[in-house]
Amino acid sequence: MSSKFKISEVKALEIFDSRGYPTVKAVVRTEGGYTGSFSVPAGASKGKEEAVELRDGGKQLRGRRVRRAVATIKELIAPLIIGVDVRKQEEIDKIMIEADGSPNKSNFGGNSILAVSIACAKAAAEATDQPLYRYLGGVSANLLPVPLLNVINGGLHAGNELSIQEFMIIPADFQTFKDAILAAAEVYHNLRDYLVSKYGVSAKNVGDEGGFAPPMSKTTEALDALLKAVEESGYGGKVYLGIDCAASSFYDQKSRKYKIDGKELDTNDLMEFYIELMRDYPLVSIEDPFEEEDFAAFAELTRRIGDRIQLVGDDFFVTNPKRLKKGIEMGAGNSLLLKVNQIGTLTEALEAARIASKAGYSVIVSHRSGETIDAAISDIAVGIGCGQIKAGAIARGERIAKYNRLLEIEEELGKSASFGGKRVLRIG
Repeated sequence: MSSKFKISEVKALEIFDSRGYPTVKAVVRTEGGYTGSFSVPAGASKGKEEAVELRDGGKQLRGRRVRRAVATIKELIAPLIIGVDVRKQEEIDKIMIEADGSPNKSNFGGNSILAVSIACAKAAAEATDQPLYRYLGGVSANLLPVPLLNVINGGLHAGNELSIQEFMIIPADFQTFKDAILAAAEVYHNLRDYLVSKYGVSAKNVGDEGGFAPPMSKTTEALDALLKAVEESGYGGKVYLGIDCAASSFYDQKSRKYKIDGKELDTNDLMEFYIELMRDYPLVSIEDPFEEEDFAAFAELTRRIGDRIQLVGDDFFVTNPKRLKKGIEMGAGNSLLLKVNQIGTLTEALEAARIASKAGYSVIVSHRSGETIDAAISDIAVGIGCGQIKAGAIARGERIAKYNRLLEIEEELGKSASFGGKRVLRIG
């Protein structure tokens, strides 16, 4: 083994995410001078079984500082992996997981471990003179993903009365990623004009993911606005709709009912609500339709409409192979939302993607609501060839960074580039 691939230094520092809270960034360097870095995102809507973030607690910045995570990387993780070949991703991740010793990475922190995990992958890509997507996927990594853009925010991402957390546009019926993202931008700007004309200038205020947060209270009100913007842009039949319900956030444990649109619905009523939405709107993707432990309801909805629509598990699966396997065995959902920070290492995230694909589930690589300008997820999406990505609205620098990186990749691939299009979404 050439010594140029051996890890020689692991550094970490505290930086800020898009919500103004601290997060951790790791930098890995090899003896050959190759470097890789990764800045860890954070979610607002979190599954109960996500990898634990290591934060300081206390009063400063609401307890969200990450000096402990930085120290963990420098003092505990670095000595474990210095001298290891940076290309040995599984070995590096296994070393960190075993040293942590907890089932949810609570000792070292999922944020500490993930920062180092992906920084190593980036350093390995540089050391082998490849972009990250090529390093991960080899010569076959040429599929650009369909973007799912959250353009109206509700739930925990906004301050309005919408229970559903995300209302997305999905530009699928296009030949290239560039054409798709240009169409999304057109719809986004027309949506802003429509919202301002109907609700006033405050309606163009944006939420955590760059989507607008208008003073709406009804699900159909938001979907109608999206349809209006799509049609005004001339993309009717080419740009579809999706929702991320994040239903755990509006589920009342005491009454065992869902509080949505000013009503209290039981599980069966909520199921009928979704089916009606699918009949009335060009809805092609529904995420987390029930509270995250109700696999039975998720399975029943999948049985009823899963052959016609993408049913995505985020809080249900938390990018965790064990929970994903449970969903597959029960027939719950048909799509995995892949968030690397939910599980805490690149190796485990890629394993979850492999399990999902083998079971016939689609895979959507996703950002978090608290993001950084790091665009690694764009490379990961192309590298694993999943064909879909969630990165927020076509606004705010931390979201734009992901889309701009995909434009760069498409340009770099040239004629060998392909686009996921309708075929990855169970559309026609």
